[in-house]
Amino acid sequence: MQTPSDGDGWTPANHRSGPSRYFEDLQIGQRYALPSRTQTEALFAAFQLASGDNDPIHYDRVYCRSVGHKDMLAHGMQVLIQSAAGAGTFPEEVADALIGFLGLDCKFLKPVYAGDTLYSDLVISDLIEQNTTGVVVMTATIRNQEGVTVLTGEHRYLLRKRPAA
Repeated sequence: MQTPSDGDGWTPANHRSGPSRYFEDLQIGQRYALPSRTQTEALFAAFQLASGDNDPIHYDRVYCRSVGHKDMLAHGMQVLIQSAAGAGTFPEEVADALIGFLGLDCKFLKPVYAGDTLYSDLVISDLIEQNTTGVVVMTATIRNQEGVTVLTGEHRYLLRKRPAA
């Protein structure tokens, strides 16, 4: 399907901030700060609806306080998704090279409560070269508004190497 471009060559596929980067263009230590996000009651409700996780620890304040929490406790996966690379610039930077998301590993270190604001970083920690592709390993760190690390982990992405000229 042809997309109208007013004759200037514009298409949705070339609507980006710059040329795509490939595996060999990346460096260990590159940091991708993701936008902060406050964990509102609306996000709790939306995640509960999407996940089907109806444990009262996530929506019943009286119950939460009766078991020693100061407020509603965020779903673990609700916290984890705050490290999604798609919230930042990485996927756009590697648009032509990105083959897929291979997997992740994480540790939940501290509770996250309704009203907490989370700050997420992804840092390239390893580059595993293969024949025509490479695996980009990113360390994920999520901190709350007090600077307390609430989650650490690793993401792995498969990228193409630059095509031969």
